[in-house]
Amino acid sequence: MRSVYAVGAVTAVTALIALVPGLSHIGNVSMLYLPAVLVAAVRLGRGPAIAASLASFLAFDFFFVEPRFQFGVGNPSEWASLILLLFTAVVASQVAADQLARASDARAREREAIVLYDVVRLMAEPDLERSLHAVAERLRAELDLAAVAVELRDERTPRRFVAGDEAALHRLGPALASRVLSSGRPPTAAHRAGPGRWVRVIPANAGPVSRSEVGFANVPILGEGTQLGSLQLLARADRAFSPADDRLLSAAAAQLGTAIVRARLRRDAAEAEALRRTDELKSALLDAVSHDLRTPLASILAAASSLRQRDVSWSDDEREEFLASIEDEARRLDRLVGNLLDLSRIEAGALRPQLGWYDAGALVDDVLGRLRHLTAQHRISVRVPEDLPPVPLDYVEIDQVLSNLIENAAKFAPAGTAIDVAVRRDGDSLRFEVRDEGPGIAPSEERELFASFHRMPRDVERSSSGVGLGLAVAKRLVEAHGGRIWFERPSDGGARFVFVLPLAIAA
Repeated sequence: MRSVYAVGAVTAVTALIALVPGLSHIGNVSMLYLPAVLVAAVRLGRGPAIAASLASFLAFDFFFVEPRFQFGVGNPSEWASLILLLFTAVVASQVAADQLARASDARAREREAIVLYDVVRLMAEPDLERSLHAVAERLRAELDLAAVAVELRDERTPRRFVAGDEAALHRLGPALASRVLSSGRPPTAAHRAGPGRWVRVIPANAGPVSRSEVGFANVPILGEGTQLGSLQLLARADRAFSPADDRLLSAAAAQLGTAIVRARLRRDAAEAEALRRTDELKSALLDAVSHDLRTPLASILAAASSLRQRDVSWSDDEREEFLASIEDEARRLDRLVGNLLDLSRIEAGALRPQLGWYDAGALVDDVLGRLRHLTAQHRISVRVPEDLPPVPLDYVEIDQVLSNLIENAAKFAPAGTAIDVAVRRDGDSLRFEVRDEGPGIAPSEERELFASFHRMPRDVERSSSGVGLGLAVAKRLVEAHGGRIWFERPSDGGARFVFVLPLAIAA
C-alpha cells in the first residue's frame, strides 16, 4: 500500500509537467521528480522510495523522451539524463531513508532510555510490591497495552502485580504462564532466523489465527543465572508489537531482574541484621539476668540473712543499715525490671502516653525527692522558672525519663560534684536539661548512646549496675510524646542530656 502512495506521488509530478505549458521543454525538468522521491523516502520508507525512483525513471522516459508514449530513447544523449535521474533518485532516496531510519532509531532509543529510567526510579522504592505495580502501569501506558502483569517466582509463594482493565486481566490470567514455551519463534517476523527471547502464545481454544489474536507476549525476568519471573503483556486488538517494543521490553525485563535481585539482597541483609541484633539482645539479656539482676538480689539475700542470725546481736544502727541496703537494692532491681518491661511494651507498640497538663517544676521536685538516696553525695542545683506554662505529658513516663537521666548522672559523676537540673521554655517547646561534672562521654560512644542494651566501657570497667536500657527507654518515651532527646558536650567538661517536649498536643 505504501508503494502505491509513492507511485501516486510520481503520477502527480508527471501530470504537473504535462499540464503546465512549456514545462516539459525546460532542461533538467526531470529533477522535479526528486521531491516526490524524497517525500516517499521520508514518509514511507526505503522500499516505497525505490519504487518512486523506478516509477520516475519510467514515467519520464515514456511521457517526455522522444519517441513519446513508448519505452525507448531516440536520441542517445537522452540516456545520460535518464540514467542521471535514476541514479540521483535512488541515491537521494537511500540517503533520506537512512536519515529517517537514524531519526526513528534515535527516537526509539530516547523513548527506551526514558522508560528504563522510570523503571529504575520506580524500582528504587523500598516497597517492592508497590514498585512492581507502578512498573506494570508505566509499561501499559507507554505501549498502549490492554494489560501488563509482572509475575515473580518467589521462593515463598508466586506473586503477580498487574495493571489494566478487568476484562483484559481476565484474559491475561495465571494460566497464561503455563502455556508459554521455554523457547520459540521470535516476537517479530523480521527476525525469524534468530533464537526467540520471548514468544507469543495463542490460546488452544482460540480457533483460526488472525492478526488481532497474536496479542500475548511473555518476557522472562532473569537474575543471577535463574528466572526470577516473567513480564506478561496483552496487546490491544488494533496494535502489534514492533521490534522497538521488543527491545524495550527485553531491556525493561533486564532492569527488573537487576532491581529484584537488589531488593532481595536488601531483604536478606535486613533479616541478617535483625538476627544479629536479636542475638545481641539475647546475649545482653542473659548478661542482665546473670549479673545485673543477680547482683541486687545477692545484696538483698546477704542483708536479710544477716538480720536472721540469732547468734549475733545487731545494734539498731546496724539493723537500720541492713534494712536501708535491702530497700536500695530492691529499688535498683525494680528500676531494672521496669526498664525491661517498658522497652518490651514500647517495641510492641503497647505503650501509649496518657497525656495530661502538669507543672514541670512539681515533676522535677518529685523525681529529686524520690532519688535523694542516690544524689545524697552530690550538690543538686535546680533552675525552674515560676512562670512556665503547664506541659502535656504522661506523668509516669516523663518521671521515668528524668529518673533515668538523673540516676546516670549520680552514678558516673564523682562524689561532691554538682548535678544541675534545669527547665526552660524554648519556643513552642519545653526544654529539660540534666548536667553532671563527671568524666563525660567519648566521641566514639555517641553513636550508640541511645541503643538498647548498650553499655559503655566505663560501665564495664566499673562493673556498674544496669543493662544499658536507661537512655534507650528515655529516648523512646520522649519520642512517643513527639519530642526529641540528645547529648551535648559542655565546653568545661561533663555531660549534658537535653530533651524537649511540645507545649501543644498534636492533632
